[in-house]
Amino acid sequence: MTKKFFGLIIAVVVCSILLAGCSTSKSSQDNGNNKDKPKDELVLAFGSEPETGFDPTTGWGRYGSPLFQSTLLKRDDKLNIVNDLATSYEVSEDGKVWTVKLRDDVKFSDGEPLTAEDVKFTFETAAASGSVIDLNGLEKVEAVDNTTVTFTLKEVQSTFVNNLVATGIVPKHAYDKNYAENPVGSGPFQLVQWDRGQQMIVKENPEYYGKKPYFKKVTFVFLNEDAAFAAAQAGEVDLAYIPAAFSNRKVPGMKLEAVKTVDNRGIVFPYVKSGDVTKDGFPIGNDVTADPAIRHAINIAVDRKALIDGVLEGQGTPAYTSVDGLPWWNPDTVIKDADLDGARKLLEEAGWKDIDGDGILEKDSLKAEFSLYYLADDVVRQSLAISVADMMKPLGINIKVEGGSWDVIGQKMYSEAVLMGWGSHDPHEMYNIYSSNNAGVEYYNTGYYKNTKVDEYFKEALQAKSESEAIEFWQKAQWDGTTGLSAKGDAPWAWLVNIDHLYLVKDGLDIGQQRIHVHGHGWPATDNIADWKWSK
Repeated sequence: MTKKFFGLIIAVVVCSILLAGCSTSKSSQDNGNNKDKPKDELVLAFGSEPETGFDPTTGWGRYGSPLFQSTLLKRDDKLNIVNDLATSYEVSEDGKVWTVKLRDDVKFSDGEPLTAEDVKFTFETAAASGSVIDLNGLEKVEAVDNTTVTFTLKEVQSTFVNNLVATGIVPKHAYDKNYAENPVGSGPFQLVQWDRGQQMIVKENPEYYGKKPYFKKVTFVFLNEDAAFAAAQAGEVDLAYIPAAFSNRKVPGMKLEAVKTVDNRGIVFPYVKSGDVTKDGFPIGNDVTADPAIRHAINIAVDRKALIDGVLEGQGTPAYTSVDGLPWWNPDTVIKDADLDGARKLLEEAGWKDIDGDGILEKDSLKAEFSLYYLADDVVRQSLAISVADMMKPLGINIKVEGGSWDVIGQKMYSEAVLMGWGSHDPHEMYNIYSSNNAGVEYYNTGYYKNTKVDEYFKEALQAKSESEAIEFWQKAQWDGTTGLSAKGDAPWAWLVNIDHLYLVKDGLDIGQQRIHVHGHGWPATDNIADWKWSK
């Protein structure tokens, strides 16, 4: 098969996927530069698709711009909280009542005005949805007048502000059972067409009150990694999300943009000894990982740079907590790693010895071995798990790597280690995965970690009057010089890496200042899509 004929096949496949009506002969001749496409149109290739649609009351928009809806508040490029629909907000002296003032010039894409009643309806609907949106602390929401909303909380919660940042407002008058597929909102774009499994087309919302987007039409195509890269090579997309495995492959006319993230991967250990079971009968605890010497040894023996170079092709950063680089991160949590000698000394002092000469340490007839589960269809998690297991062999710690579905992991995660991933702009996530109140709750504190002092810091952080006041306590919860949830403290996790998000971007396309990305659900790159433009 000739190169030219192969190129024609690639172009035909890509064009059929894009449904763009492009000419295959033209694509093979000019590398598919879409010369006939208007300058104010974009084609973006993402692998993920919002399977449940575009309803903010069930979680849409929490990992990137809601596109079709706007929020009361938002984060700027420095992650500071600024107004969006709101003109101001204030918190009562007791911290329980939040009063939000709204703009009076906002319309939904159907021309109807957005009022406090829509805000009230949105949050009441979200609270009743039982979805990923945590509004359990909300007692009531009231529309005082057209431009004033009050939220009354059951107790003080500084992180409630993140619900105002992340929850897109839906129209009471146009919300029905089909809303997720036909959203009406006040955001910069409106939905034109959604072909499940293939593409989504959006256009500029003429009613949008904010900065008008440069691009009037954007087509999102849902392609797997190989197809997205092929589309980039064929010149049929302006931006493509790619995995680290493709990061060293050059594409003419495109540049690689690597965005730093808190899209982290780490190992959560069972923190308590075995013997108990969950209400569903699943075993809790592990006698090996309950030993702090094992957890600390793994933390300091892991070579995070080697993981980044070997698994991520150099596209990542070392992880020491779940919030590295965010305003509430404590940089004192950084540890020296790749320290096998230090790890050996620590284990020896704790009484772990190779008694029978098989290379696996023992202590009180207990072998230093346990299983590490990972999501079976995730190549990066698999590679990280295998690499960490290999790194621990010289220490005498035998980690048995096991792939499984979420159903399998859901049964094993309380008694075996699991390679998990998190990453959010909401500090409340730290509370979710470390608070003793969340021990055994869904996928949160699966290891049953508990530290009374850490819980006290969490309480102080949540009871602070603002996010800025809470930062001191979030940082102390990680490490206060004596104790904490990080590897310098109790080490209930061994955080490994933060995965760079990688995009092939057409030369001349300016995607603005990308703020540190969250976990890879959704499209975090589009958070500032209204700022995107052609720079030449």
